[in-house]
Amino acid sequence: MARFVWGMVAALLMALPAAPVSAAGGAAVTLANGVSYQLLGSYDVARLNRIGTTELQEFKTIKSDLVLAPARNGVKLYRVSYRTVIPEQENRPVEVAGLIAVPDRAAASYPLVSYQHGTVFTRNEVPSFPEQSMETRVMIAQFAGQGYIVIAADYIGKGSSPAPDSYMVRESTVQACYDMLVAARAVLADLKLTTGDLFLSGWSQGAWNTMQFRNRLESLGIAVKAAATASTPTDLYLLLNRWINRRTSLDADWLVGSAVLLVNSYEHYYGLPGLSKAALKPQYWQTARDFYENRIGWSEASPKLPKSISELFQDDFAAASSLMANRFYRQLHQNQAYQWRYTTPSRYYYGTADEVVAPYIATLPVTYQEAVGGAAATAVFAGDRADHRGTFIFGVVDQKRWFDSLVDRQQQ
Repeated sequence: MARFVWGMVAALLMALPAAPVSAAGGAAVTLANGVSYQLLGSYDVARLNRIGTTELQEFKTIKSDLVLAPARNGVKLYRVSYRTVIPEQENRPVEVAGLIAVPDRAAASYPLVSYQHGTVFTRNEVPSFPEQSMETRVMIAQFAGQGYIVIAADYIGKGSSPAPDSYMVRESTVQACYDMLVAARAVLADLKLTTGDLFLSGWSQGAWNTMQFRNRLESLGIAVKAAATASTPTDLYLLLNRWINRRTSLDADWLVGSAVLLVNSYEHYYGLPGLSKAALKPQYWQTARDFYENRIGWSEASPKLPKSISELFQDDFAAASSLMANRFYRQLHQNQAYQWRYTTPSRYYYGTADEVVAPYIATLPVTYQEAVGGAAATAVFAGDRADHRGTFIFGVVDQKRWFDSLVDRQQQ
């Protein structure tokens, strides 16, 4: 049934009609097939340059000289709402949202970047609320401010989506990203804008999402010019196993929050009733559930949770990680995001000081592609001092230069 849905969506991408009206003054515009969009506002050149300098410096956890390219144009920001489905639950329909950032200058065609955002611990730190998402503003400033159209999905369970968080759930994530591409093309057609080359970018959770999304696009024969990901958690089973069994002094305390989201999300989406109670020590279960369901934020949850995942998990559940000895760990293993032969050239940014994704996990696609003779896959070192955010910023700066070198000269 899921494959049938993909076929229908692929056909829709080519045939979706646009309504004859255009957005104006923030009024919502409704198109066919449940797509609507609304002008949120705009960033002028001065604001984009503040994002790329002052705001970027405040976002960094380790100081560096990295800044974004000066903006060449302002940007209009649109929130798009669209329908998608949850394949893990017999294609149950759900409403989701995302962002489209459009350069405020005329061009015959614009290169298109689909950005997949990283892990966030609130519902609204997502692209369709750009003032609450610094990583989204970075992408807007670096790419939309330089003539690219940027699109970004909130994902199922984030932003305005009423569903539970679909954290690291493969098919739901891919469906939301793909349907965002479909919806964005319908909106851009209504705005009388034409796009050219498609690029993919993502960070952290969004890097895993980007890999899974790219796999689907390649399987459907939809061309991606290039893909770039930073701090890529390519193998979720390896990643969590390492967090449990080989904690280092570098590990961020908030990795516990990621484990809470992962366990609760898999319980809900993969039909694993009781998983969270089997996994988490009883004294932490209620706090973890309240955090997953957005009843409390990380600042309230963190003091009530331990500082390591090995302390969070019940002893027998943690021990089961070593032998992949239950459905949860087997599902994590199945959700690896790099084992196929690529047709898209790709780059993988990693940093020695990354407190979330170790270099050997972030760069797994490179040796795999060498083994199977796939498209060029390159590991790019962000530096010995590059932490999680530093790796992201380094990646955004480098991939912009790379994408520019590949884009058709008639675009932008």
